[in-house]
Amino acid sequence: MKLGFITAICDGMTFEEVVDFAAENGLECLEVACWPQGGAQRRYAGVSHIDAANLTEEKAAFIKEYCAEKGVEISSLAYYPNPLDPDLEKRAGYIEHLYKLIDASVMLEVNMITTFVGRDPKKNVEENLKLVREVWPPIVKYAEERGVKIGIENCPMLFTSDEWPGGQNLMTTPANWRKVFEILDSPNFGINYDPSHFVWQQIDYIKPLYEFKDKIFHVHYKDIKVYPEKLADVGVMAAPLEYMSPKLPGLGDVDWGKYVSALTDIGYQGYTCIEVEDKAFENSLEDAKKAVILSAKYLRNYVI
Repeated sequence: MKLGFITAICDGMTFEEVVDFAAENGLECLEVACWPQGGAQRRYAGVSHIDAANLTEEKAAFIKEYCAEKGVEISSLAYYPNPLDPDLEKRAGYIEHLYKLIDASVMLEVNMITTFVGRDPKKNVEENLKLVREVWPPIVKYAEERGVKIGIENCPMLFTSDEWPGGQNLMTTPANWRKVFEILDSPNFGINYDPSHFVWQQIDYIKPLYEFKDKIFHVHYKDIKVYPEKLADVGVMAAPLEYMSPKLPGLGDVDWGKYVSALTDIGYQGYTCIEVEDKAFENSLEDAKKAVILSAKYLRNYVI
């Protein structure tokens, strides 16, 4: 397994600076944030270290050469919008950029993008499955034809009032994974596995690794701390951030020994990327970089 991080927390750094930082700290890969220029302002979104929409063969060659010189690989091109947004104009824009990411992934010889499947927050699961059937088959076919894998993260995107009650991502539970995989039965469509989202949903974050081992394309390392006293006060129907908080690996409730052990059980040899969303490390870019260094130091006790 190769250890790296998602670059969304490095806002204000150039691509070369991010690669240099990774190399200097012995990190082997980067999940590169590729939002459209001037894109989303959501927390941890809108960051773009590669302009996928305007990537040329010349620029791609430079990026590949620079990464090779520094010994840092690109694990995937990352863009996490809501491709099932009820606003059809927004939806079309998000999907258009996904196609550009697929093309850029081919040009860079990365051959993977990481994203969300999306969800209309006001519709139930069955209604959203119909949307998946309408929207996603052409995207998956396009990726198949170009040899690109799509890894869907299991984040519910259920943190702000506008995302209530259903969230903005349908692929949040093993039950929903099975339903979506029936619709999108493709070797190029799989999972970007983040155990932290299962913790606060009270879902076993180890067992699905075994069931879906052939669908795990990419892995995140992020922790979650659930505050029992807050949960007891507001209940599971509250907005999740009322009773939990994202933390650096080792500072929350994920048992990383068991998690990495399960990854080795299933023979996972892919990319594993630290995702920093810990508010204690948001005061400055230096804090964000420190968060990556601390996380990597902790995880090296387990990652092989």
